[in-house]
Amino acid sequence: MANNIIPSIRAGENGLNRYLEEIRKFPMLEPQEEYMLAKRFQEHDDRKAAHKLVTSHLRLVAKIAMGYRGYGLPIGEVVSEGNVGLMQAVKKFDPERGFRLATYAMWWIKASIQEYILRSWSLVKMGTTANQKRLFFNLRRLKGKIQAIEDGDLKPEQVTEIATKLNVSEEEVVSMNRRLSGDASLNAPIRASEGDAGQWQDWLVDDSDSQEQMLIDQDEHDTRRQLLVQAMNVLNDREKRIFTARRLSENPETLEELSAEFSISRERVRQIEVRAFEKVQEAVQKQVLANARALRAVREEDA
Repeated sequence: MANNIIPSIRAGENGLNRYLEEIRKFPMLEPQEEYMLAKRFQEHDDRKAAHKLVTSHLRLVAKIAMGYRGYGLPIGEVVSEGNVGLMQAVKKFDPERGFRLATYAMWWIKASIQEYILRSWSLVKMGTTANQKRLFFNLRRLKGKIQAIEDGDLKPEQVTEIATKLNVSEEEVVSMNRRLSGDASLNAPIRASEGDAGQWQDWLVDDSDSQEQMLIDQDEHDTRRQLLVQAMNVLNDREKRIFTARRLSENPETLEELSAEFSISRERVRQIEVRAFEKVQEAVQKQVLANARALRAVREEDA
């Protein structure tokens, strides 16, 4: 998929402002329109369909990219990397699985941006362990949750809370916070066009969704949750316990904790987890296909 289907971002703040203004002009897609475009691209390699799928989600990329300010990298380049992730998502998106493109693409966009940031930051600056990488990408979010928004060092109790939540040492929290200091203000002015000014924080909220779209998204969320609950019925009690503890918990339990609970090896726990995930994934896909066939049957009858 060629990059020229996306508007270019010129260097400098004015170039980024013009880009943000331009992508606002692309319309959002209704669920059925998105489905048909995805099928046309999937089955016929329709580049016009791909173009519409990509451009209708450029605002999503911009909104996600704004969450990665403050790493000392040009925000225009961060947006561009997110756009690369979006194009990869469109290539691999399967509309028959019952999810909206935005839900699927979000993970590709974030992964592409994070890989770019990791490439751009030296390992000496950031560290190489999984804990340090998790701290690198989650420190700002946790600071926001505990309202630690002041410049400078964190308070001792804030350091302790963050270290506990991310399972890292307090020294690592203090060190990383100092390295990542200097966040851009959310109230920094941005000029979208002549006579039309705003602030960076205005881009953190997508005001394009109507109440109807919000209801559609909620219904989609409920449908995915229902599919997951139904799919988990294929698991036995042990599989369900391990799958829930490892894949669905906000604070996943370790292999060691579960191996002690069931008196089995950590490798056996890992194997059960992987197999349970595969069984749930297969059950969800079967249910989605069954629902799609039922919907097509109803439409054919109506026709």
